[in-house]
Amino acid sequence: MENPSSNGIENTMQFKFGISPEQIFSGLIALLSLAALVFLLLNQPDPYIQKTLLLKGSVENGGRLFKMNCVGCHGISAQGLVGPELNKISKSRTDKQIINQVLKGLTPPMPSFEIEEQSMADLLSYLHSLD
Repeated sequence: MENPSSNGIENTMQFKFGISPEQIFSGLIALLSLAALVFLLLNQPDPYIQKTLLLKGSVENGGRLFKMNCVGCHGISAQGLVGPELNKISKSRTDKQIINQVLKGLTPPMPSFEIEEQSMADLLSYLHSLD
């Protein structure tokens, strides 16, 4: 029986630059593995958020925090000034999104705040009371 490669036909397919399908497949597997690892790392529960969400907040204390830190941009009744209106904010944002906004100041000109878990739980309770 004649060897198929002896007639000038190659057994393996080679792409331009000499990359074989096996090498492309191996590269894709490595890339998918890396993407899965990044996804898992980015979706790990944040201990600060988890602890905050387990705490019972005080609307009264949250209102005091709001008046001391937020009214300059969001208004005395959360009607919005430089910052957006916050009445019914918990209808459009999850508690996790609100916490991240406060901690990281994700939308300029909002600054980031360092706030203890209980105080954050209090602020969330106050914001929920605005619904």
